[in-house]
Amino acid sequence: MAELSPCTDMAPVDDILGTYPREEASLIQVLQDVQRVYNYLPCEALTRVSEVLGVPLAKVFSVSTFYKAFSIEPQGRVTVKVCMGTACHIRGAPQLVDELTRTLGIAPGETSEDLEFTLKTVNCVGACAMAPVMIVGDAYHGNAMPAKVSSYLGKKGVTDEN
Repeated sequence: MAELSPCTDMAPVDDILGTYPREEASLIQVLQDVQRVYNYLPCEALTRVSEVLGVPLAKVFSVSTFYKAFSIEPQGRVTVKVCMGTACHIRGAPQLVDELTRTLGIAPGETSEDLEFTLKTVNCVGACAMAPVMIVGDAYHGNAMPAKVSSYLGKKGVTDEN
């Protein structure tokens, strides 16, 4: 598992907080912006958000851990998602996950030590006709095959590997 940074630069957090009203209603938007900057929500940032917005730290952590869009663990530069919906599952998604685990050395829900990749499984991406589907960053790979996992990890754009 990747380790948290012992000291996070708070300047970006302060800049973000300066653009929103100092009230609880700003919490989710502030957390979204902080997540965009750091690619996760550092503990130090959550503490600062709590102090500045006047929201109890327990509530800030509650919101940060409730929504799947947020992570309190460092995430990889590239997120790799494998659809595990029914069509994808039937057409080989578990084998894709197995190959990704072997290739990246991490299991679903984990991030590589070098913070390059985070591997996730998702319930459905709505692309059943291209099943199984693997998403690398923003690039969708339809009819994905375990033998091509390494090439998908280096590709950009949308492909249909028919």
